[in-house]
Amino acid sequence: MYEKHILICAGTGCISSGALDIENALREELAKHGLEDKIRIIMSGCHGFCEKGPIFIVYPEDIFYCEVTPEDVPEIVEEGLVKGNMVERLLYKDPVTEETVINHDKIMFYSKQKRLALRNCGVVDPENIDEYIIRGGYIGLKKALQMEPMEVVDEVKSSGLRGRGGAGFPTGMKWQFGHNSPGSKKYVVCNADEGDPGAFMDRSILEGDPHAVVEGMLICGQAINADEGYVYVRSEYPLAIKRLQNAIDAAEKYGMLGENILGLGLNFRIKIKEGAGAFVCGEETALLASIEGRRGVPRHRPPFPAVEGLWGKPTIINNVETLANVPLILRSGAEEFASVGTEGSKGTKVFALTGKVNNTGLVEVPMGITIREVVFDIGGGIRYGKKFKAAQIGGPSGGCIPDEHLDLPIDFDSLTAAGAMMGSGGLVVVDEDTCMVDMARYFLNFTKKESCGQCIPCRLGTTQMYDILEDITEGKGTLEDIDLLEELAVAVKKGSMCGLGQTAPNPILTTLRYFRDEYEAHVIEKRCPALVCKPLLQYYIDAEKCIGCRRCSKVCPVDAISGEKKEPHVIDQEKCTQCAACFDACPAKVSAVQVVSEGLPEEEPETCEEGCKCQS
Repeated sequence: MYEKHILICAGTGCISSGALDIENALREELAKHGLEDKIRIIMSGCHGFCEKGPIFIVYPEDIFYCEVTPEDVPEIVEEGLVKGNMVERLLYKDPVTEETVINHDKIMFYSKQKRLALRNCGVVDPENIDEYIIRGGYIGLKKALQMEPMEVVDEVKSSGLRGRGGAGFPTGMKWQFGHNSPGSKKYVVCNADEGDPGAFMDRSILEGDPHAVVEGMLICGQAINADEGYVYVRSEYPLAIKRLQNAIDAAEKYGMLGENILGLGLNFRIKIKEGAGAFVCGEETALLASIEGRRGVPRHRPPFPAVEGLWGKPTIINNVETLANVPLILRSGAEEFASVGTEGSKGTKVFALTGKVNNTGLVEVPMGITIREVVFDIGGGIRYGKKFKAAQIGGPSGGCIPDEHLDLPIDFDSLTAAGAMMGSGGLVVVDEDTCMVDMARYFLNFTKKESCGQCIPCRLGTTQMYDILEDITEGKGTLEDIDLLEELAVAVKKGSMCGLGQTAPNPILTTLRYFRDEYEAHVIEKRCPALVCKPLLQYYIDAEKCIGCRRCSKVCPVDAISGEKKEPHVIDQEKCTQCAACFDACPAKVSAVQVVSEGLPEEEPETCEEGCKCQS
């Protein structure tokens, strides 16, 4: 019997910050003090608070240490584990209240979260099937195997679960289509091709709770009478692949995969297919083509995959988060799952919360929570006391929601009405220093490059929209360009064949809807209000503040700055390339280098002495 348990986050983020070195150091220290049989080390999945990693929690006291290094381990063991004290310098300090917090459930970041899909992440050893079983794992599968397939479908329908991959299609209805499709051979496919920049929701579930996905696929197999499943996961996720394969092997060993599972008649096996990283392969028909060994491009629908999918057979495709919720629904009942969320959006949603907030990381919140609560209660507000400007929700194809909609509920229908979408779960917060025109250009550049080029609206439309945005950010745009941009965005949205092209214009349409004044400032006044678009900026040196330290002239790549030591310097505007090197180099207390987007300040004329007879 262990006296204490120590959880060390072993997600990709914390491992990259030295979590495995911390584990080795801890084992050595415990051995020195003869504690290796009294204290158990658990290398868990992601705890969510990635920016504070590596995370180190001591149970049963629930002492939350963050940003731990291997060098901190001797002190943790000596002071914390042997003497019973806390290492206060490693405790979390709230960025708003500046108070020290001991227990992780008292930390603002976790305050309004409700972990369903992430219920085991950061809690269990993802490579130990026994820990998953102890926490109720595979009970949902056993219940499903004792039900008729259509009863399983009805249970998922009653839960109100909608697909978490982006479109939000009712999961139970999709399963019913697969169940009703004739054929003796059917497939279940898990879409783990998480291609959104900055998104790591699916990766964290696969790394932290792979058995939940395996169990979800098995339950789906029972519901639609399938006997084979594939997990399509991008090869950039080696740790997720390793732990998923470990889970598959362990499930087979325990009789949860293979022939006559649990002696209840289901035959089911799972294979892993590694994708090459094409964003368009997140679209289900492109994904199926890739599994089959063909080029991963979308095809026209119908027929839909539930009728004619992998190798022409009925196929149900759900993403990782969707499948991770399924065992909970079967185990606890549809009614309990449906008690969370809103009328049209049941359950929770996992988001990768990033951007200009104090707390960034992976969060799971009940549907219906407001943007304000996520940004200010969980995210801790905007960094450096800046003002909130917008939240870009739904990945690179999502929409930008402005501050007047901070109290908008986060659910499928509300976000769609506001011009955004749930997407797979990216949530980027931006502050007052962000140019919304440049932001739209940034995301469109991504989707433009990821287009498969198969249909003209997406192939040419995204390129033309990007070129217009480039002109606007460079001061070459016109009011007619804004109208054309909007017209093109609508045409691309309506005319593209797959979801990539249909959603690519969302950042443009929402920024035009809520921030048209910024577009007009770029084309009418030739200025960038946020001081971001370099071609519209001018740097100058305030002679009254300049101390002549020469830091700016030393870093200027084009020798545009001149001046004697300890004398005010000057920037040659003809040579300046707006690289901002001088701005960054100027001492913070001096800040003599200034940037404007409305023309340089006019110099005041020199005043003559009294009695001067010059003509000035």
